[in-house]
Amino acid sequence: MAIRLPPMSENSAVRERKYSIVLYSDDVTVRDAVISSLGSRVAPDMAEHVIHQFATGPALRLFVDSKKPDSDSPIDLFILDGESVPEGGIGMARQLKDEVFNCPPVLVITGRKEDAWLAAWSRAEANVLHPVDPFTLSHTVADLLRARTVATNLTA
Repeated sequence: MAIRLPPMSENSAVRERKYSIVLYSDDVTVRDAVISSLGSRVAPDMAEHVIHQFATGPALRLFVDSKKPDSDSPIDLFILDGESVPEGGIGMARQLKDEVFNCPPVLVITGRKEDAWLAAWSRAEANVLHPVDPFTLSHTVADLLRARTVATNLTA
């Protein structure tokens, strides 16, 4: 079920905080494909986003640990490559869900359709398949960010 929010005017989009997306993959071509698929905003009715990209697990963890819960730019979404080596995105997703208080949604990119159960085990909210389909990825990201925005507004 997609959550639809009213369209924003051009002026309100400028005032909106940019979404913060964390992207993890050891493969630069995967990172480039994700960045290209998402463009500067995933849907016309949504604010722009900034993507923080990481090629290693330690760099990602250092970034996450440096974020304060009340930060002006909290993380809104994790996109993790399940095929990354030596540390896969599925295990990383599980660790984030276990260790980050009020963990943002996680989207895992898996290598096979049959790996959806691994994404579910990791407690990721969604998964898409390699190779990245821009249409599927952008719609999935938009749905996750909308749900996150609604949940955040309900608790604020």
